[in-house]
Amino acid sequence: QVQLVESGGGLVQAGSSLRLSCAASGSSFSMYQMAWFRQAPGKEREFVAAINWSGGSTYYADSVRGRFTISRDNAKVTVYLQMTGLKPEDTSVYYCAAKRRFSYSRWYTGAGEYDSWGQGTQVTVSS
Repeated sequence: QVQLVESGGGLVQAGSSLRLSCAASGSSFSMYQMAWFRQAPGKEREFVAAINWSGGSTYYADSVRGRFTISRDNAKVTVYLQMTGLKPEDTSVYYCAAKRRFSYSRWYTGAGEYDSWGQGTQVTVSS
């Protein structure tokens, strides 16, 4: 597995922006699908966005499409989540995740399908 460390969370006002970072280490990343999930207290971990590390294609949950952008910097071995137009319902702990083996025929949106996880970073959006 790879080691993932998230950063960039915080407390912001509704409508504002925030950029999360996920620094990876420990293994080769060329064949990993990377993703962001989020989880509020008492709720299931929810898929947010995914990116193919080698191909650069992306996929988003309907709830964030058009507001959030997932990207990566291969030189820095880092995945980002740029969040704009934040809403109170976006309040969650955000996690970075990596999947080693994947099929190119579909995106993986289930938390149990990923191999490695970061520690999470809290994002709180006030009304």
